[in-house]
Amino acid sequence: QIQLMESGGGLVQPGGSLRLSCTASRLALERYNVGWFRQVPGKGREAIAYAGTYDEPDKYVESVKGRFSVSRDNAKKSVDLQMNSLKPEDTGVYYCAAGRDTYGSAWYMLRNWMYWGQGTQVTVSP
Repeated sequence: QIQLMESGGGLVQPGGSLRLSCTASRLALERYNVGWFRQVPGKGREAIAYAGTYDEPDKYVESVKGRFSVSRDNAKKSVDLQMNSLKPEDTGVYYCAAGRDTYGSAWYMLRNWMYWGQGTQVTVSP
């Protein structure tokens, strides 16, 4: 059974940093586009960052641009989300997803992603 797993969530003070990792079992993650999503209480899940394959550039939504960055670690077979300068409004459950038909603006749409992790909680609070 294919599984995606997020790790690295936790409690951090405003201005702090966290690094989330997305790994997979029974899936060659390096061959898939990987998206990071966030769901805050009372709202839907939204796309925040994207790691394409090959030469496709990374993508970020405006609210995290300049603070978050994605990277692939092929040795660990993971896709990491480095989150810096965290704000209370970054609090939520963070999910990673893997897919193929997610080019252009398609990455924003949840239905285009094939596999999802269970999520990891990130809480930004004093």
